[in-house]
Amino acid sequence: MELMDLLKVGASMIQSNGDDATKGLDIDDISNALNNLVGNGQGGLNLVTFVSGLSQNGLGEIVGSWLGNGENKSISIEQVTTLLGSDKIASFASELGLSQESAARALADALPQIVDKATAGEGTIMDEMLAQVGGPSGAMDMLGKMFR
Repeated sequence: MELMDLLKVGASMIQSNGDDATKGLDIDDISNALNNLVGNGQGGLNLVTFVSGLSQNGLGEIVGSWLGNGENKSISIEQVTTLLGSDKIASFASELGLSQESAARALADALPQIVDKATAGEGTIMDEMLAQVGGPSGAMDMLGKMFR
Protein backbone atom coordinates (compact mmCIF):
# COMPACT_ATOMS: atom_id res chain seq x y z
CA MET A 1 0.00 0.00 0.00
CA GLU A 2 1.36 3.41 -0.98
CA LEU A 3 1.88 5.99 1.74
CA MET A 4 -0.87 8.39 0.65
CA ASP A 5 -3.38 5.52 0.45
CA LEU A 6 -2.30 4.46 3.92
CA LEU A 7 -2.63 8.01 5.25
CA LYS A 8 -6.12 8.29 3.76
CA VAL A 9 -7.09 5.09 5.62
CA GLY A 10 -5.74 6.68 8.82
CA ALA A 11 -7.53 9.95 8.02
CA SER A 12 -10.79 8.11 7.54
CA MET A 13 -10.31 6.40 10.91
CA ILE A 14 -9.66 9.75 12.57
CA GLN A 15 -12.66 11.36 10.89
CA SER A 16 -14.96 8.60 12.12
CA ASN A 17 -13.45 7.99 15.58
CA GLY A 18 -16.49 9.26 17.49
CA ASP A 19 -14.98 12.59 18.58
CA ASP A 20 -17.22 15.46 17.46
CA ALA A 21 -14.12 17.58 16.87
CA THR A 22 -12.83 15.27 14.11
CA LYS A 23 -16.12 14.49 12.32
CA GLY A 24 -16.17 17.59 10.12
CA LEU A 25 -12.52 17.49 9.12
CA ASP A 26 -11.54 17.03 5.47
CA ILE A 27 -9.88 13.68 4.65
CA ASP A 28 -7.17 15.39 2.57
CA ASP A 29 -6.38 17.84 5.38
CA ILE A 30 -6.05 14.96 7.86
CA SER A 31 -3.91 13.00 5.40
CA ASN A 32 -1.58 15.96 4.93
CA ALA A 33 -1.30 16.50 8.69
CA LEU A 34 -0.55 12.79 9.18
CA ASN A 35 2.09 12.97 6.44
CA ASN A 36 3.72 15.91 8.21
CA LEU A 37 3.62 13.95 11.46
CA VAL A 38 4.81 10.50 10.37
CA GLY A 39 6.18 10.95 6.86
CA ASN A 40 9.87 10.96 6.13
CA GLY A 41 9.69 13.80 3.59
CA GLN A 42 10.45 11.43 0.70
CA GLY A 43 7.07 9.78 0.22
CA GLY A 44 7.61 7.12 2.87
CA LEU A 45 6.58 6.42 6.43
CA ASN A 46 9.19 7.26 9.06
CA LEU A 47 8.88 3.98 10.98
CA VAL A 48 12.41 4.40 12.28
CA THR A 49 11.13 7.24 14.47
CA PHE A 50 8.60 4.91 16.05
CA VAL A 51 10.95 1.99 16.46
CA SER A 52 14.09 3.85 17.58
CA GLY A 53 12.47 5.76 20.43
CA LEU A 54 10.66 2.80 21.91
CA SER A 55 13.23 1.35 24.25
CA GLN A 56 13.72 4.63 26.07
CA ASN A 57 9.95 5.15 26.37
CA GLY A 58 9.00 1.63 27.44
CA LEU A 59 6.54 1.26 24.57
CA GLY A 60 8.32 -1.53 22.71
CA GLU A 61 5.76 -4.20 23.49
CA ILE A 62 2.88 -2.01 22.32
CA VAL A 63 4.42 -0.91 19.04
CA GLY A 64 5.88 -4.39 18.53
CA SER A 65 2.31 -5.72 18.46
CA TRP A 66 1.55 -3.31 15.61
CA LEU A 67 4.51 -4.61 13.62
CA GLY A 68 3.72 -8.29 14.09
CA ASN A 69 0.80 -10.52 13.24
CA GLY A 70 -2.07 -10.75 15.67
CA GLU A 71 -3.97 -8.25 17.74
CA ASN A 72 -2.69 -4.68 17.96
CA LYS A 73 -2.32 -3.43 21.51
CA SER A 74 -3.91 -0.08 22.22
CA ILE A 75 -1.98 3.01 23.19
CA SER A 76 -3.19 5.69 25.59
CA ILE A 77 -3.24 9.41 24.94
CA GLU A 78 -0.32 9.83 27.34
CA GLN A 79 1.68 7.07 25.64
CA VAL A 80 1.09 8.44 22.14
CA THR A 81 2.26 11.84 23.39
CA THR A 82 5.39 10.20 24.83
CA LEU A 83 5.99 8.29 21.60
CA LEU A 84 5.60 11.23 19.22
CA GLY A 85 6.42 14.16 21.50
CA SER A 86 4.07 16.85 22.72
CA ASP A 87 5.49 19.35 20.20
CA LYS A 88 4.51 17.11 17.27
CA ILE A 89 1.07 16.48 18.77
CA ALA A 90 0.62 20.25 19.20
CA SER A 91 1.66 20.87 15.58
CA PHE A 92 -0.72 18.15 14.32
CA ALA A 93 -3.54 19.62 16.44
CA SER A 94 -2.84 23.15 15.23
CA GLU A 95 -2.81 22.06 11.59
CA LEU A 96 -6.30 20.60 11.98
CA GLY A 97 -7.74 23.14 14.42
CA LEU A 98 -8.12 20.52 17.17
CA SER A 99 -7.32 20.58 20.84
CA GLN A 100 -4.18 18.65 21.75
CA GLU A 101 -6.34 16.14 23.63
CA SER A 102 -8.56 15.47 20.59
CA ALA A 103 -5.49 15.17 18.37
CA ALA A 104 -3.76 12.73 20.73
CA ARG A 105 -6.96 10.68 21.11
CA ALA A 106 -7.37 10.51 17.33
CA LEU A 107 -3.75 9.44 16.89
CA ALA A 108 -4.02 6.84 19.64
CA ASP A 109 -6.97 5.34 17.76
CA ALA A 110 -5.40 5.47 14.29
CA LEU A 111 -1.65 4.84 14.73
CA PRO A 112 -1.86 1.13 15.61
CA GLN A 113 -3.81 0.48 12.41
CA ILE A 114 -1.59 2.71 10.24
CA VAL A 115 1.63 1.05 11.40
CA ASP A 116 0.04 -2.41 11.20
CA LYS A 117 -1.07 -1.85 7.59
CA ALA A 118 2.28 -0.28 6.67
CA THR A 119 4.18 -3.35 7.80
CA ALA A 120 1.79 -6.12 6.70
CA GLY A 121 3.35 -8.57 4.24
CA GLU A 122 5.71 -7.57 1.51
CA GLY A 123 5.40 -3.93 0.65
CA THR A 124 7.38 -0.88 -0.24
CA ILE A 125 6.97 0.80 3.15
CA MET A 126 8.31 -2.18 5.10
CA ASP A 127 11.09 -2.67 2.55
CA GLU A 128 11.97 1.01 2.94
CA MET A 129 12.10 0.70 6.72
CA LEU A 130 14.40 -2.30 6.46
CA ALA A 131 16.70 -0.33 4.19
CA GLN A 132 16.76 2.56 6.69
CA VAL A 133 17.85 0.32 9.58
CA GLY A 134 20.41 -1.75 7.68
CA GLY A 135 18.33 -4.67 6.41
CA PRO A 136 16.76 -7.53 8.35
CA SER A 137 19.71 -7.90 10.73
CA GLY A 138 19.58 -4.19 11.59
CA ALA A 139 15.84 -4.43 12.20
CA MET A 140 16.34 -7.44 14.47
CA ASP A 141 19.05 -5.59 16.39
CA MET A 142 16.75 -2.58 16.85
CA LEU A 143 13.84 -4.81 17.91
CA GLY A 144 16.13 -6.62 20.34
CA LYS A 145 17.01 -3.30 21.98
CA MET A 146 13.30 -2.44 22.29
CA PHE A 147 12.48 -5.50 24.34
CA ARG A 148 15.39 -5.41 26.81
